[in-house]
Amino acid sequence: MSPRVPRWLGRIAQKRRSLIALDALNFFMADVQGGLGPFLGVFLQARHWLPADIGLVMSIGGLAGMAVTMPIGAWVDRTHAKRAVVIAAALVITVASIAILLRPVMPVAGAAQVATGIAGAAAGAAIAAITLGLVRQRGFPRQLGDNAACNHSGNVAAAGLAGLCGYLFGFGAVFVVLSAMAVFAVAAAWRIDPREIDHRAARGAAAHDGDGVAGFSILLRSRPLLAVGATLTLFHLGNAAMLPLLGQAVAARGAGNASAFTGATIVVAQLTMIPVALFAARLAETRGYWLVFLIALIALPVRGVIAATVGGAWGLLPVQMLDGVGAGVLGVAVPGLVARILSGTGRINAGLGAVMTLQGVGAALSPTVGGIVAQRFGYPAAFLALGAIATTALALWLAARPVMAAPGARQAAAQSKLAA
Repeated sequence: MSPRVPRWLGRIAQKRRSLIALDALNFFMADVQGGLGPFLGVFLQARHWLPADIGLVMSIGGLAGMAVTMPIGAWVDRTHAKRAVVIAAALVITVASIAILLRPVMPVAGAAQVATGIAGAAAGAAIAAITLGLVRQRGFPRQLGDNAACNHSGNVAAAGLAGLCGYLFGFGAVFVVLSAMAVFAVAAAWRIDPREIDHRAARGAAAHDGDGVAGFSILLRSRPLLAVGATLTLFHLGNAAMLPLLGQAVAARGAGNASAFTGATIVVAQLTMIPVALFAARLAETRGYWLVFLIALIALPVRGVIAATVGGAWGLLPVQMLDGVGAGVLGVAVPGLVARILSGTGRINAGLGAVMTLQGVGAALSPTVGGIVAQRFGYPAAFLALGAIATTALALWLAARPVMAAPGARQAAAQSKLAA
């Protein structure tokens, strides 16, 4: 009698080659898409940059990504070269990160962050479109959970490896880890069979849909989409700077190895995100996306208070576990909810780009806001200020419940018809 095969292992065995390659792409691209991420702040802090200057250069990249997210989403709706977009983005981000290592001055770092922001936006849109094109609307929620779990697993592996290598060999090893992950991401993207990507399904096209791509008006005409975008703007304005500021606070105090500490913060958060992402995908299918968003929004203000009041290693675990809850939930919920709202329009990636643009505004401004408050009033005050902004996002989402309920029900019915 053969031993019982674990359920998750059975699912992997049943997947076709392109979906396995997609999982691998999400794993390796996790470290590449955001460039140096929180390691950038620590790297510049060690070279005696001021917190406000670090926040500014990080905001520059976020603003660049925000500016192009909507047109890139519209372009991804049209192009059939989605794999090439991911490959080019991985190469651009790697070159930009190496440029910062070789010349860590404001003009070079700013230009590199602009390139990273644009390439990261392109990669995110293309991966979402490839996913929808491979699994269609019916398989999208479950595959989003798999994408997120693989992405967070890749972040854990990369952060742990980068933190360890940075501790043993110096900060330059972090750049080597990113470059190696980029090579594997390119190989994984190449293994996805382009013949299996349904480009019409990838943009959520209905039978009556034409070849045009909607502009920003798609956001203005949809009240649910506008509510999602505004909530995410406030959420990321409060969230994006917290992890970099944790690393900078350690570097400023001289309390231990900053690269190892930053790697540890990422590992804790990402390990939490893996089961949370899988749970969020199931919860969204059974209870709806409004509740899923609510869980993420509650976690962030609590995280800010703990970060401000509990210092040292003892504060790391709860702060980063709450980060894992918020980010893990939203990583699954945002593309899933946008796809549900815009199902049948043929404008899913354009609409997702519009939402990500608003989200990018908050994420881009967050390091500047957090850096200014930290420089003038200290790091605890910065964490409390970011938590207060997150409370505003929670209040907005509670007020938006009537707007989300009825359209959500209609879109769920529309999705069921399309799946059939």
